[in-house]
Amino acid sequence: MHNNKIAQLLACVSLSMAVSTAHAAVSAAEAEALKSSLTPLGAERAGNADGSIPAWTGGYTEVPAGFQQGHRNVDPFQADKPLYSVTAANMAQYADKLTDGVKQLLKDNPQTFKLDVYPTRRTAAAPQWIYDNTFKNATQASLEGDGLVVKGAYGGAPFPIPKSGIEVVWNHQTLWRGEATHTKYKVWTTTADGQRVLATAAIDEGQYPYYYKELSAETASSPNYMLAIQLTYAPAFRAGEALMVHNVTDYVKGRTLWQYLAGQRRVRRAPSINFDTPNTVASGVNFVDETFGGAGSPERYDWKLLGKKEMLIPYNNNALLAHGDEDVMAQRHVKPEFMRWELHRVWVVEATLKAGKRHAVPKRMFYYDEDNWGNASIDGWDAEGTLWRTALTTPFAAPDIPATVNYCTGFFHDHRTKAWIYNCALGDAGNEQYQIVERRRESFFSPESLTKMSAR
Repeated sequence: MHNNKIAQLLACVSLSMAVSTAHAAVSAAEAEALKSSLTPLGAERAGNADGSIPAWTGGYTEVPAGFQQGHRNVDPFQADKPLYSVTAANMAQYADKLTDGVKQLLKDNPQTFKLDVYPTRRTAAAPQWIYDNTFKNATQASLEGDGLVVKGAYGGAPFPIPKSGIEVVWNHQTLWRGEATHTKYKVWTTTADGQRVLATAAIDEGQYPYYYKELSAETASSPNYMLAIQLTYAPAFRAGEALMVHNVTDYVKGRTLWQYLAGQRRVRRAPSINFDTPNTVASGVNFVDETFGGAGSPERYDWKLLGKKEMLIPYNNNALLAHGDEDVMAQRHVKPEFMRWELHRVWVVEATLKAGKRHAVPKRMFYYDEDNWGNASIDGWDAEGTLWRTALTTPFAAPDIPATVNYCTGFFHDHRTKAWIYNCALGDAGNEQYQIVERRRESFFSPESLTKMSAR
């Protein structure tokens, strides 16, 4: 009996050490690659063997002449022509570079859906101080609490040389997109027969304390990496509603959400707006954690890093923002002529439901751009193993930040019902297309402040 107890104790210690090691920082020698073979954010600096993916040379940081803040519809690569198109007829030729969700869209819409593939432009960039922080994070950052708590990271990718799937997830959640933003957007839902509905028109106020330049991992006191308020102004029956979220680097304590319903005229906590709760912002067509490339706590899944692949993904979609929302929408998908696809290397992460946990989507595949850590696509399968859901993110180049913003704008498709969403559409936003603004006081993102804003 005594020997059995010792054996059990040693097994527990061994398991604890294995978990700790899996989420430990890399060595100083490994981190040096961020100054040579890897970009400062952790991507492969070199191009691929045949040159179809070029080398990263610093990203796109040239602000166009006459640029006005909030005008993201300036296409820096409008002279580019498609190299080729992927259709239902020739998709087998490119099968290894297509996600299952994209293949399904091609199969379901053989006459109308295609991928126009343009030259790859590695536009991802960030300020030097973020590169410096990322280099520090590489040897200092670690995960605790079964991967739900980030320690020792600040102001850059926490795990630029990832060793596990959960580390890639955290790189995505904390990706660089500016310090403070103001955005006007719409969310459209469309049924299989083409009935289009404006689900939400809103103002989004965002702020990212994780990227306050003057702080560091040692001096930052708040676990909040993102503060956001959504103020809905249309359709009429939802006008006056509001949501506020504080996303955190400590999901053991949990993120916090508040909701203001005009009929009740008060702000209340909204912990149920999470995971596979139907997303009211999109009339319930998708789930809450299918927004923003995968939002909220990763606690319900095991995250397996499958490695890196060359894939065709939406990229540098500034041209999409130069047209009215409804002008780019066909019956079952975005009109192909408004979408730019490029070949990029992505990290592939498989998410499977943890034992004892509940979620309507038991298996998912996530594809994360190596250059900026933004999610490119999510595919989801039902309990019978049938492909069910696909989300696509359409990043745009923003040299004034500088960044390739991979955050909100994109599309969601339900392969069962053929309903789909144009999410965070910016085509109708005028000069409020993801404006960079001055940082607000954090009291701006308080329940009291939300009450005042909503009651106006």
